Amino acid sequence: MLYHGKARDLVLKLKHSDRHDVVRPAVQWMTRTARPLVRPNMLVSPIPLHWIRMVRRRYNQSALLAERLAKTLDLEYCPDLLVRPRATMSLDGKSRDERFATLNDAIQPNPKRVNLMVGRPILLVDDVLTSGATFTAATAACEKSQAGDIHVIALARVAKRA
Repeated sequence: MLYHGKARDLVLKLKHSDRHDVVRPAVQWMTRTARPLVRPNMLVSPIPLHWIRMVRRRYNQSALLAERLAKTLDLEYCPDLLVRPRATMSLDGKSRDERFATLNDAIQPNPKRVNLMVGRPILLVDDVLTSGATFTAATAACEKSQAGDIHVIALARVAKRA
């Protein structure tokens, strides 16, 4: 979905208003897009939150999407494949360059899960794709662990208005 109007409202309800009922229809849409990306032995993982943000929000909306997507596609799910060892400021209102600088090395492979990634295709799941900085940081973390092909999917994407 494009991240504006009702789609934006839907994502924000999932992200900030405990509207977990959004997950089921959202994953139905995401499944259609994700099916061509599926590979044998693929591992599905959400973009991680730093523990402070997780405590404030009480859940990771990307993890809710990733878990249901993995189940729907009959793939293995690993909620803690990646970690955010340092807190980062909110990316709202940041430029593309500021987003990439903020997220540089902010996402790392979980040392306890590195062995799961070696040579395996990975599907990373997030709620919104804005600049690509978050997926870039997460992909770099997977590459550090010698993962196989890395694919990404987001529920919504921000597009520049013409």
